[in-house]
Amino acid sequence: MSADSPRKTSPRVRSLVALIPLGVLMGLLALDIVIFGVDSILGASQVALLAATAVCVGLSAWLYKTPWKDFEKAVRGNFGEVSQAILILLLIGAISGTWTMSGVVPAFICYGIKIISPKVFLLTSCLLCAVVSVMTGSSWTTIATVGVALIGIGRAEGFSDAMTAGAIISGAYFGDKISPLSDTTVLASSVNGVGLFEHIRYMLFTTVPSIVITLIAFTVLGFLHGGATDSQMEVYTEGLSSTFRITPWLLLVPAATAWLIYRRKPAVVVLTFGVLVAAVAALIFQPEVVRTIGRAVGEGSRARLYFSGTVRMIYDSVSLETGSPAVDQLVSTRGMVGMLNTVFLILCAMCFGAAMKASGMIADLARILFPLTRTRAGLVGSTVVTGTALNGIVSDQYLAIILTSNIYRSSFEKEGYEGRLLSRSVEDSATVTSPLFPWSSCGLTQATILSVPTLVYAPFCFFNLLSPLMSFLVALAGWRIVRSRSSSPEV
Repeated sequence: MSADSPRKTSPRVRSLVALIPLGVLMGLLALDIVIFGVDSILGASQVALLAATAVCVGLSAWLYKTPWKDFEKAVRGNFGEVSQAILILLLIGAISGTWTMSGVVPAFICYGIKIISPKVFLLTSCLLCAVVSVMTGSSWTTIATVGVALIGIGRAEGFSDAMTAGAIISGAYFGDKISPLSDTTVLASSVNGVGLFEHIRYMLFTTVPSIVITLIAFTVLGFLHGGATDSQMEVYTEGLSSTFRITPWLLLVPAATAWLIYRRKPAVVVLTFGVLVAAVAALIFQPEVVRTIGRAVGEGSRARLYFSGTVRMIYDSVSLETGSPAVDQLVSTRGMVGMLNTVFLILCAMCFGAAMKASGMIADLARILFPLTRTRAGLVGSTVVTGTALNGIVSDQYLAIILTSNIYRSSFEKEGYEGRLLSRSVEDSATVTSPLFPWSSCGLTQATILSVPTLVYAPFCFFNLLSPLMSFLVALAGWRIVRSRSSSPEV
């Protein structure tokens, strides 16, 4: 055997080797969290991902003689897959800044405190985000707009950010999962050769029970919650009213954005429009706020202050003094700059995912679960576990959907199960568990938008936690699962 030829290794050994980069990543990420805490996303987690990537590349080059060009090709492919997501991330940072400084988010908070009863706040938050996400087909857009406002209302009404974020994310990912406008829904159905609406209808058998249990849980938590006193809520309303001009006219900004959503315009177009309209609204309704932001750059003419203030609220981290530290924290924004650490982490995560894919280690890891696929429940359970695990390994739900589908398609066909069972199992795992991993693109994005660490909100993401379990339980019961007659009977 020449020095350049791959070493012959058994499938079992390959599977064990594939665990090494994953073990290195898990160990380093855990160490980062212990040492750096929530600041681990500022660089430590990125280093952990790159270190695990180096281990994967080194092992693959040494044992399997994987050419370097294969890794380069995989990296380019992964970067291409997330290029639009990065642009959306930057626009989300911009819309967070402009919607807050224009008074749109403060108006939502002030009106929401008056309208929404604390007892049903969590329930209402989950339902509202579910409706908006079904309309938009995007959990990210829903969380970046409605979610940010609901976090503020929740704080004013005495709810922990973790509970509120859990309700927001649960509702947003329910809508994202069943919306015909959702890119993940379209991807899961098309990759597995299933009609879009057939796929959505079949998902209802696992999705409806999961969301019903979720809504019951948030209702119970709401009624058990003591709630904030009137004086506590007044601190928020007075602080916001004294800093911003609160008027119903500000609601035209989200209304116009919703109109574009209704017209099914692309997410980039909707978010860009939302940024521009909110910037104009800031100049009209909050001129003093804009001038205050502009003075941080330097004094000058009124026109210069307006220009610099408008640009800064779009791209820079901005904070205002309202007289209340709690309200100051609520209206502080990070703009596009605040999303750069997220972009940094996503790029590093894509490098790790590319290395695992190019080396074949993802398939090697999946091989560990293949002995469990001989029964209906085992096959679905293995698919769900793989889809969930791939969110943590490749850190991207789109890759997790594609890879899980490719790994198990032949097994489902061999056992005679319909393609819609595979597409549903993939969505029940790869789509909804993506925000539960702190280093994944979705997990870091939602944590950044809502300013709540992933591991803090994850225990309250009831829908996201229940969906994989519900998928397995429905498969165990055999509810509405058919098998072709040509297949051997299940034991």
